Formats: sequence, structure tokens, C-alpha cells
Amino acid sequence: MLLSVSVNEKSFGHKVLYQGLEFTIQENEKVGLIGRNGTGKSTLFGIITGDDKDYDGEIILKRGAVLVSSRQEHHGHEAKTVLEYIQGDLPEYKRLSHILDTYPATMADSTRKMQEYSDALERFSDLGYYQLEDEIEQALDIYQIDKSKLHATLGDLSGGQKRMVELIKVERSRGHIALIDEPTNHMDYVAKAAFVKWLGGAQETVIVITHDRDVLREVDRIIEIRDGQAYSFRGNYDDYLRTNTSQMTSQVNEYDITQKRIRNLQEDVIRFQRLKEKSRDPGTIRRFKSQEQRARDEFTKLQGLEKPSFWIDQNSVETMNDKLTASYDKYKARNIRIKTRTKESASHRLLIEVSKLSLGYGDKPLFADISFQLHEAERIRLHGRNGAGKTTLVQAIMARSRGDTIASHVFAGTIAVEKELKIGLYEQEINPKYLQFTLSEALEQVLLDKDVPVSNEKIKQLLADYLFNPATDGDMPLPKLSGGQKARFQLISMLADDPMVLVLDEPTNHLDLPSIEELEHALASYHGAIIYISHDSYFADKLAGQTITIGG
Repeated sequence: MLLSVSVNEKSFGHKVLYQGLEFTIQENEKVGLIGRNGTGKSTLFGIITGDDKDYDGEIILKRGAVLVSSRQEHHGHEAKTVLEYIQGDLPEYKRLSHILDTYPATMADSTRKMQEYSDALERFSDLGYYQLEDEIEQALDIYQIDKSKLHATLGDLSGGQKRMVELIKVERSRGHIALIDEPTNHMDYVAKAAFVKWLGGAQETVIVITHDRDVLREVDRIIEIRDGQAYSFRGNYDDYLRTNTSQMTSQVNEYDITQKRIRNLQEDVIRFQRLKEKSRDPGTIRRFKSQEQRARDEFTKLQGLEKPSFWIDQNSVETMNDKLTASYDKYKARNIRIKTRTKESASHRLLIEVSKLSLGYGDKPLFADISFQLHEAERIRLHGRNGAGKTTLVQAIMARSRGDTIASHVFAGTIAVEKELKIGLYEQEINPKYLQFTLSEALEQVLLDKDVPVSNEKIKQLLADYLFNPATDGDMPLPKLSGGQKARFQLISMLADDPMVLVLDEPTNHLDLPSIEELEHALASYHGAIIYISHDSYFADKLAGQTITIGG
């Protein structure tokens, strides 16, 4: 055993996050950590690393084992170069470098120092530290950070670049166990393939928080945080779906039986109470009173049981019998409710046409000679590396639809958009103009901006539909929302005015598995047109459509 996690209780105020959460991790395991948004996956990482000590429980790491993890904040490290920062966080680099740099001048005839120096040379070589700078340069290139940033200060990097530097650091730490949080968000397909390759060949144990099904397909165990506890599933994502379906169907059956028993006990209490009141014989009265009390006690016990969070993937639901499906639909966990245009249009009119387009900035185009037509009900996938110009193309289409000037330079070609075409845009970042508001205020402003009637009831309904608490979450400042909450806000914004075209830029980032599936299901029945950017192969397979390669 490499790591043992036992958390009796972890709470935030009155909210109990975990209760009786336990699992162990073995050497060389590749583990995917999943769970609905808000179940506390990142909090669990903080407990394992020791950053969060406010809990009742015990974390046991094997003696001598080295744990490495990505850092969320970089206060005090801003002045370090990227190379210095990575080197400083490597488990043995500082100690070994000190020996190799200082011992030659001081060891003289000291047998002890000579041996320590020899051991340090061998260990430095075994850890690959002689090739470290070259490896980091190659990794920066794969993760699309200019090699010159190796000697730039950490404070000069963007948030996304810092995330990639953290990933590079963890990959090259060569510890015994690595904790990685959502590594593939904002990665392109080349970078993601490189991470998946590293994951498969890594000698260390890796625990990765992710809902990227391409990554989950490569792990050998999945741990799901659900209802305050940890549930372990041997195998990868496909194995998880099969095992989860089997377990959930049994639990749904058991829960349905329990609910029927509760209803019967409720009737028994009333029946025994009436029989007791009608009886005149003291012995009969005592017997009915005793039966009533037993029924009350069992009723109270069963009614106090919390309903489990049931979720079964839709492909598996389709294979279940009608009775079981009805029970599952009755008891399944709440999910986001996405309402899209589902009325099929009789026309097949042309909505957007891009012809021999070349766009870019300065004196050089990002891409050249791109052409496509988008008709009603069609899907087009824009595919290419980060920086190839996919988002630039989307921004140009949006500007043309609004009648605004295109921010990038049009070197050649045209963009034609149907007049007064409503386009719903899902962006990875929230429009800065909304960040000054609370969630409710931002939703109100979104509706006003799109000329949609606004009322308190409509705002509360939208909050409820997208798994926010209408009574409390509306007052949260928008910048304080989690990644998953921001993603749900973006979905509301995109769909607010019933658009004819949806433009989605990496919409599955930050969403949990049930929400991703609900989004896929809603888009499958959407009868408008869709342009999407996604490096999620599962999502792309679901939406399908024509693929337009940007940037070669």
C-alpha cells in the first residue's frame, strides 16, 4: 500500500462534505478521480497533500514515499524563472545539486564526502537531471509555450501557461505518487495525446481529477466521490460504466422496495392506531399499541435514510427494461435541464458561408483558404492546434453577425451571415462585463442584453434548471463561481434567446460526466445549426458533422 485515506468527517460550515470516506492506493496505479461538481475532489487533494488539516481522519503515506502535486497559487515564486521554479520543486534536485556543486572543492581526502559525491552523481543521472533542461524545452513546445519562456519569470506567464508549467513539473518530478487536477482542460489534441502517453508510461502512481473520457479510458481504476464517500471501480471508463450500471440498478431496486415499505408502514401506523382506538379489551389494546409502535419505529428509521445519488449513462439506460427505467427516472439524481430549439424547420436555408478566407494579425495570416457552408440542422467541427486560428474564426463570424468590425485582419475571402441571425456563443471565459455582478444580476443582464423578458421567477427557474440553489446561489459574486458553475452560466447565456446557430468553444471543460451527457443529449435533438471546437473525442463522435481543419 502506498497511500491510505480515511476521512471520518470534513465539513464547511453546516455542509458535510465527506462522512466515512475511505480508500487506499497501490504502487504504480493510474487512478481517475471523478464526482459531480461540488463534491470536493480538489478539497480531497488538499487533505492528501497536507495543505488542508481541518478534518477528522488520517492520511498515511508509505514511509519514504515522495508525493508531488500541482500548485494552485504561486505567491512568493513570481520572480523565479520557469526553469528555476521547476528545479526548485523537484524532490531531490536542490540537495543533489548542492553536493555536486560544492563537494569537489571541499571533499579533499574525505572518504565519506567522496562516497556521497559518487552516490549523488549516480542519483542525479538516474533521475535524468542532466537532460532536465532539454526535456523541459521539449515539453514546453508540446504544450505550446514558447521555449524562450523557460528563462522568463513565472509572474510573466498567463494562468493557462502556469497550469502547463505545473503539469511539466509534476511529470518530471519522478516522485512515487503524483496528484494532478484537470490536466487536459484547454489542451489541444497534440498536447492531450502527449499527456496520455506520459500517463500510460509513468513509473509513479498517478491520481488525476478529470472528467475527460479520453483520459479516463487510459486509467486502471476510477474512484468516484459520491454522497460523501468514495466508491472504487476497477478498470477504465468503459469498465466503470458497466459496473456502475450493475450497481446502480440494484440500488434503484432496493430503494424502490424501501419506498414501498415506507408507504406500507405509514398505512400500518394508521390501521393499528384505529384498531387500538376501537378495542375494549386491555390485552388487545396493548397488542395493537405495540404493533403501532414497531411500525412507527421502522417508519422513522427508513424515512431518515438519505436518497443515494443515482446516475446511469444514457446508453445503458436504453438497454434496461421498462419497469427499471421507470424507477430510475423517478429516483435519479437531479441534472441540468437544457432547453434547446427542438422544432424541426421545413427549410434547409443557408445561414453562414465562409469562402476562401484568410485571417490573422499583423502581416501574417493564421490560416488561409478556408471555405464552408452552414445550413440549418448541420454540424461543423473546427479542428486544429491551439493558436491555429479557430477562436479567431469564431470571433470573426460573431462580429459579422452583429455588424461589427472584425478584430483580426482579413487577408482574403469573405464571411456571409444571414441577416439578423441569432447566434448563441459558448466561450471558455465569461465576458468581463458580467464579472462585476452577482450570479442573479449577471443572468438578468444576459437576458436584457438579448431582449428576453426578465422576471424574478424566470431567474430562479434558470438557477434551478442548472443546479444552482435559487435561495442562496444567486447572491454569489460571479468571479467566485467554480469552474463547473461558470460553465453552467455560459450554457444559460448561450441558449437565452433561442438561437438558430450555436457556437461552442470546448464546452465540456469543467462539466462533470452527467452534465456532459445531458449537453450531448440536448445538442443531439437541437434542430438549429452548430459550429463547435472540441478536443473531446467522445463529444465529437456524438455531434459528428463535417470537420474543417484549421492551420494544416
